[in-house]
Amino acid sequence: MKEENEEVVKKEETTQERDFRKKLKKEIYYNYIIGFLTGFMLVIVISGIDKIVKTDDITPMETMDSQQKINLINRYLKESYVDKLDQDKIEEGMYKGMLYGVGDPYTSYFTKAEIAKFSEQMSGHYAGIGVMVELDTDSRLLTITNIFDGAPGAKAGLKIGDKIVKVNGEDVTLIPAETIIQKIKGKAGTKLKLSILRQTETLDIDLTRENVEIPTVKYKVLTNDIGYIQLLSFDEITISQFDNALKSLRDKKIKSLIIDLRNNPGGALQTVIHIADAILPKGLIMYTENKNGKGERFESDDNALHMPLAVLVNENSASASEVLAGAIKAHGVGNLVGTKTFGKGVVQKILPLPDGSAIKVTVSKYYTPDRV
Repeated sequence: MKEENEEVVKKEETTQERDFRKKLKKEIYYNYIIGFLTGFMLVIVISGIDKIVKTDDITPMETMDSQQKINLINRYLKESYVDKLDQDKIEEGMYKGMLYGVGDPYTSYFTKAEIAKFSEQMSGHYAGIGVMVELDTDSRLLTITNIFDGAPGAKAGLKIGDKIVKVNGEDVTLIPAETIIQKIKGKAGTKLKLSILRQTETLDIDLTRENVEIPTVKYKVLTNDIGYIQLLSFDEITISQFDNALKSLRDKKIKSLIIDLRNNPGGALQTVIHIADAILPKGLIMYTENKNGKGERFESDDNALHMPLAVLVNENSASASEVLAGAIKAHGVGNLVGTKTFGKGVVQKILPLPDGSAIKVTVSKYYTPDRV
């Protein structure tokens, strides 16, 4: 009985093995077919690409000048790209890529529109309503974060926190922030209607655009006759604003001064030279050196501040901020208070192009009197 049972078990195992072998054989055959078909399809695709290249009848060459290469790439795109091409965008991308290839974050290409915006920012003037805005992270609505004193926004009763939902009746809740800003700006004297959301209430505000001067200088008198001047940037307009601030504080008989350069990204070279000249005694403010070792020296006259001075800096104090802070330190006329500054020791120059675009190029390095 035991032997018969053993025989049955052996027969069952043999049958299971036979079934398993059949199944395995089928899977191997199936996988082989699939693999063969996949490989066959891959060959077809690759040979198809190969045919496209060969039918272009391109003569191989060891060297190719840049213009030939650009023309050939352009030809390939026009002949092969599946969608409609925007040639202007392609060319702009090429110019931007060329400047990007320099490897300098401060050397870049500006389109005609971009250089106009950059120039407006550097001047400190524009035609608009005199508010600062940013996109609210929760509501995704353009929100007013600052209102310039005496500007159209202040006159019309706009408030910090107001959210812009319509411009001249057009819903702008789904429009990019930069597009909304351009709709708000316009020629001085023209009318504008904003629909704003203030908490739960929607209000229509009528405004008239004006030429607005961006406030880049803030000042006040602290306790113990200490004057305080905050420089937000070094724009062209900063010169007159700084002069007015310093005169006002002097008229109030301040005995010492704090200059706040924290989070100041820099700006125009001529602006920081003017401000440094008003503070420093006679001597060197800074000098520059270009690729040939040549440069320019900038010096102050003998009209100095003649009072205790402290300069506030942080890791976001850059470029022109570092020039001013470094010169004050080198002359020993003030103390620097804060953290290490950004470390941008280079000067850029705007070079215009005939079509209205421009490039910004790093042309020299600058050094404070103690060559820092």
